[in-house]
Amino acid sequence: MILGILGIGYGFLTAPKNTAEVEEILKKEAEEHGGHHAAAGHDAHAHPVKEADATETHDNHDAVAATEAKPEASMADSVHIDTISTTEDTAHAAISTEESHKNHAAVAAHEEHEAHAAHTKHVEHVLHQLQNKPWAAVYVAALFFMFISLGVLAFYAIQQVAQAGWSPVLFRVMQGITAYLPWGSVFVFILLALGAFHFHHLFVWMDPELLDPASPKFDKLVSNKSGYLNEYFWLLRAAIFIIGWNLYRHFSRKNCLAQDEATDNSFYKKNFKLSAAFLVFFIVTESIMSWDWIMSVDPHWYSTLFGWYVLMSFLVSGVTVIALTTLYLKSKGYLEYVNKSHIHDLAKFMFGFSIFWTYLWFSQFMLIWYANIPEEVTYFITRIEQYNLPFFGMLVLNFVFPILILINTDFKRLTWIIVMAGVVILAGHYVDFYVMIMPATVGDRWFIGFAEIGSVLFFLGLFILVVFTALTKSPLLAKRNPFIEESKHFHY
Repeated sequence: MILGILGIGYGFLTAPKNTAEVEEILKKEAEEHGGHHAAAGHDAHAHPVKEADATETHDNHDAVAATEAKPEASMADSVHIDTISTTEDTAHAAISTEESHKNHAAVAAHEEHEAHAAHTKHVEHVLHQLQNKPWAAVYVAALFFMFISLGVLAFYAIQQVAQAGWSPVLFRVMQGITAYLPWGSVFVFILLALGAFHFHHLFVWMDPELLDPASPKFDKLVSNKSGYLNEYFWLLRAAIFIIGWNLYRHFSRKNCLAQDEATDNSFYKKNFKLSAAFLVFFIVTESIMSWDWIMSVDPHWYSTLFGWYVLMSFLVSGVTVIALTTLYLKSKGYLEYVNKSHIHDLAKFMFGFSIFWTYLWFSQFMLIWYANIPEEVTYFITRIEQYNLPFFGMLVLNFVFPILILINTDFKRLTWIIVMAGVVILAGHYVDFYVMIMPATVGDRWFIGFAEIGSVLFFLGLFILVVFTALTKSPLLAKRNPFIEESKHFHY
């Protein structure tokens, strides 16, 4: 956690503070990489200057020529009237040429001004991107680890409603992981609130100029969405979501602990009803949350599959963390009733959810790509062109690797296979969230630096601390659950 804080702090400290620092960055990039980012702007700015200088030189030359011609005209005047006429014609021609040159100079000056304005705009854009980078890194990591605990909470509720007989020996592990949800929720809400009060600019639709018809930045599409996408309503929705999820987590754990000391199944029945209600609330709020917190960083883009896609991403991550935590506790001599069949079932869920995630990813990609509607396909074009490696790399990590490893039944029972697959899956889905957020907030200025590494280390450290502290607060076996004996002897 300390290393994470240092990395985050360094990321913020090294972010450029003004356009002068950005100019230096672009200059260095031009020297090192042939000017991919800066040279084009500088060259465009320089050419008109050269043209203007050339025009000015030409004008001076003509002026000198005209001046030298005057004495000759005066001398010719005393000689013959025809010479005077000829001289007058020459003077008129010189004036016309001078006016033409002035027009060219004006055009060149205008072009120079436009090039300068474009360069200035580019520099300011890069400044905003680089200033967004540490904020975006923290936001991605905060979302990812909070979503892991939320995915585990949803999986736990599904087990309750399904009255599953295999999983009760894992309930306390699930509850321990969900202990991070209050902490993660606070961090995420703080980041959202800081955005709403303009401490950062990850969400472009919060710019008030986009809503002002008199502003050159006015965006009609964003303005039409302002009834829904406005800071106060947006924060209110976030508060409702977070409070609802945490209330279910609190009362479901409370009922589960009370069931250990109960003489009947009343608390179990309460949990069943509570879990059923929560799943209805969750499936609605999760979809809206994915629109608000992730999809809205690209306010011009939308996908009807996006909510399900995000759900599968953090659900498979949650199940993976359950498996890794269970294997670790088992290796330390805890969870005596957990056997290879339980691990096998967790691995099956890791495999199945990975396949379903891939199905949703491909469905979303294929439909948008095939339709080729500009405002939709731009989302993927940006990621393919600017984030080629992470975009396609996550497919290998989240689909190719799991399907090759976990498709084998015997492999699902091997600890080292599950651990290796789990680490790869978690890394892949972190990259997935990274690719969701970064292109709209950072653009092509992305790289894995201190802010990204520090953010992951900080939230990973906090996650481990909170989860394992929670696991020490109660027995690791739900003793009075009606299905606990079935779960103890679960084999197939």
